[in-house]
Amino acid sequence: MEHLLSGRHAASASTLHGLLMIDCLSPRWRRATVVLAWVSSTGSAQPASATRVTLNDSHFHITNYIQKGPDVHDILRLMGDSVGRVALFGIPLQQEWLEAVSGTNAPTYYLHSDAPLYYYSFTDAYIAMQYRSLTREQQARFDPMITGFNPRDMYAAEHIRRVLRTFPGVFSGIGEFTIHKEFVSDKVRPGPASLLTPALDSVLAFAGEAGMVVILHNDMDVPFPSDTSKPAYINQMRALIKRHPNTTIIWAHTGLGRVVRPVTGHAAVIAAMLEDPAFSHLYFDISWDVVAKYLVASPEAVRISAALLERFPDRFLFGTDAVAPTTAAAWFTTDEVYAPLWRALRTDTRDKVRRKNYERLFDAARLRVRAWEAAHQQ
Repeated sequence: MEHLLSGRHAASASTLHGLLMIDCLSPRWRRATVVLAWVSSTGSAQPASATRVTLNDSHFHITNYIQKGPDVHDILRLMGDSVGRVALFGIPLQQEWLEAVSGTNAPTYYLHSDAPLYYYSFTDAYIAMQYRSLTREQQARFDPMITGFNPRDMYAAEHIRRVLRTFPGVFSGIGEFTIHKEFVSDKVRPGPASLLTPALDSVLAFAGEAGMVVILHNDMDVPFPSDTSKPAYINQMRALIKRHPNTTIIWAHTGLGRVVRPVTGHAAVIAAMLEDPAFSHLYFDISWDVVAKYLVASPEAVRISAALLERFPDRFLFGTDAVAPTTAAAWFTTDEVYAPLWRALRTDTRDKVRRKNYERLFDAARLRVRAWEAAHQQ
């Protein structure tokens, strides 16, 4: 089974104290300090019964591929006391309904039709308004993300800046957005994204400047490769990550997909990056029940997965990758599939992967993004 599965950006208490004690000579920095003080007091807010929190969800889509989903208040009720916080985003792509392709059968998923997908920028405004409909205490349990941009467009970074200025106090990062994804990339219009485009570099550079967490979906390999020892996109992805050392990047699903299976020595490939100081800003999420099935496929797979997480307990985050769930059962399927892995981990490692790593990364992002917004008010 080895062939299957083989923070420095966190803000410490002293760092936060230093930020708050800045000698704020200009009005711009006075505004920034006020924002930082407010976020410092509320950024780690949890539900009243915080001791019952068992997970934070780093990967959650409130809307689906036709931009429909439950109201955020319904999500809050499903969270109850056991889910502390959720990284909240929609899906940046809209599945087109072409009568000439599917007739009166309206597709609701990208595999339901041969019609193309197109970028749907309104998703960011929708997420912002959902967030703003909550009380401040409720808002503290969500970390909204910007996704409605075309990553091959040189204006993409400007879109992100515009969203931050239009909805200050809302967003903590960007993503999940997609570069290479099985079945999806070929359907996107005006064409597939690329890891090599300077537009993507400008997006990641700005994310680093503003302190935003980045959740990036990029398959490590192509579907049905002839040789899994030479993943198609690994070298391009490594180079991209190295070019942006000041940007906190979460590689979604560890580069796996529905039919993009673990590459040869998958765990070893990940470990090699995590032990390299050049990737100290890189994290992985283990979201999606499809990924969970790979990681717990056998006792040996569980052993390898657990060993990887135990070796790098600060570098992995749990996410469900639920898409517009309306019931707890639909939301927490991934968590249930991972049960063998949770049992195999030490308590401290499990708690970091399921809760603490999320809080560390997103608390730091809240502080930095609010400071950027205050410093760049129009």
